[in-house]
Amino acid sequence: MANRRQSIKKVRVDKRRREHNLRLLSELKTVLRKTNQLISTKNGTNLPQQSQALFSKLDKSVKKNILHKNRASRIKSRIQKKINSLK
Repeated sequence: MANRRQSIKKVRVDKRRREHNLRLLSELKTVLRKTNQLISTKNGTNLPQQSQALFSKLDKSVKKNILHKNRASRIKSRIQKKINSLK
């Protein structure tokens, strides 16, 4: 356990940031799962809106340093490739 006041505060802040980052990552995974379900069922009606929401979440998570930009780019590329194969 930390002894100094600043160290104790750092532990509290880190815990709060971790919870926030995990919540954002969980939301991202949920959107990714829904997009993959739409692709697997070949339901093209809601797919553009869902993929747009996914890409937006990915870009925001990169901006907030939750995901690395290359990982987000790789996910977007794979999803776009699956979408294009449906057409």
